[in-house]
Amino acid sequence: MIKVGDKLPAVNLREYLEVADEGCSIGPNDVDVAAASAGKTIALFALPGAFTPTCSAKHVPGYRDSAAAFKAAGVDEVWCVSVNDAFVMGAWARDQKTEGSVRMMGDGDAAFTRAVDLVLDLSGKGMGVRSQRYSMVVKDGVVTHLNVEGPGEFAVSDAQTMLAQLAG
Repeated sequence: MIKVGDKLPAVNLREYLEVADEGCSIGPNDVDVAAASAGKTIALFALPGAFTPTCSAKHVPGYRDSAAAFKAAGVDEVWCVSVNDAFVMGAWARDQKTEGSVRMMGDGDAAFTRAVDLVLDLSGKGMGVRSQRYSMVVKDGVVTHLNVEGPGEFAVSDAQTMLAQLAG
């Protein structure tokens, strides 16, 4: 499993954009994790799946609603990563109203999730390979804080825990 002091893996995530921006076209765009995190402080949180109950009711809203607090704490961007395709993540972004607050990153083939070794196998429940629920602070591509939830829990990967760590 990835740990504090490790660099993020050299993989791509995919992001669906509603509006062309900074050379990115509308639609799914590759996001080179190493390049996108270089020189930035990223608050990254990952969760099992788009449109799932805890993810939609608590996890994403906490980060979305705390966007200004993250900026004030020195965070350049907030990323949500899920093992879903970019189209699903784009639809979820619309549903959750995350534009301008949280970048919704699709890890459709679980390359990032496998590379950080935080896979949650829900095959027996009809959901296939997913991500464990976790959060991390990344500075210039290096993990400085990591909060991994226990199975079925939502206690340490929330926005308020991360904000407290950034203040601490």
